[in-house]
Amino acid sequence: MNKEEIIKRINGFLVDEFEVDNDDIQPDANLKDTLGLDSLDYVDLVVSIEANFGVKLVEVDFVGIATFENFYDLIDSKLKVKVA
Repeated sequence: MNKEEIIKRINGFLVDEFEVDNDDIQPDANLKDTLGLDSLDYVDLVVSIEANFGVKLVEVDFVGIATFENFYDLIDSKLKVKVA
């Protein structure tokens, strides 16, 4: 799966499950602020990633994740490790 496919899939379930406007999802936008995430929403996000990509995220993975681009890169790197 290439990064463009990752971005498309992530944005799709964010729009559906987190009811965020697709136009608000920009690579440099703040993930937490744009999605309005609280601690329970992070759990939902982790479950969605596991369901959609088959990779597990833990709390430490979110350290340094500020933007959507950071988040896309995180999932991309997790998928590369999974394949390797």
